Amino acid sequence: MRRENSHQSELVSQLLYGECFKITTEKKEWLQIITLSDNYSGWIDQKQIRFIPKTDAELITFKENSYSEKLIDYIENSEKKLSSLVIGSNLGACRWLGDKYDETILSSIPKNKSSLLKTALLFLNTPYLWGGKTPFGIDCSGLTQMTYRINGHKIPRDASQQAELGETLSFIDESDAGDLAFFDDHEGKINHVGLLLENHYIIHAHGKVRIDRIDQTGIYNLDTNQHSHKLRMIKKLI
Repeated sequence: MRRENSHQSELVSQLLYGECFKITTEKKEWLQIITLSDNYSGWIDQKQIRFIPKTDAELITFKENSYSEKLIDYIENSEKKLSSLVIGSNLGACRWLGDKYDETILSSIPKNKSSLLKTALLFLNTPYLWGGKTPFGIDCSGLTQMTYRINGHKIPRDASQQAELGETLSFIDESDAGDLAFFDDHEGKINHVGLLLENHYIIHAHGKVRIDRIDQTGIYNLDTNQHSHKLRMIKKLI
């Protein structure tokens, strides 16, 4: 998804298999869309989409939420051809699109807060990519959104939007692993988010998905031995 209708335009997010959207504007091969799951807007090239009825799109988005939990896997279409998909793809769409998948892609383990940590760690060392949501490149809010989505909790796309959710905690010691920490810039705008781990560590996307220390000041980068982000708030979403 790009900010403008051009391949040279800024990447703002990505669509994974099974993500549905509504079209608001058409310009030649470009479509301006709004995603159904998180109301995010951008432009896409229509070569890789499939048109389906509105009712099917709503069922896939709001009813058929079965997300892949392997970093990469494959589905098979009616012509026996394989297509690759990445972690977080909505396999509930297969039923409506006529594709087949190995159901072992889906975890049978009940979801709880500790499962957030296991999911986040799958992205460890993923390169940072502005607008990215996959193991091939991801940004800070993409990491937290995908981690929560795979574990059954839909949250918005951007860090500033995610910061509007949940209960604000006063101190790090009040938090649990799986809570989100938000950070701001010199103007006070939320510009970074990470997922808290145990024992005052945090996993976040900064250059790559990495683990650093966190204290009441912010993120303490273990490579540079200095603080890299200023803590604004901690939120308990679940």
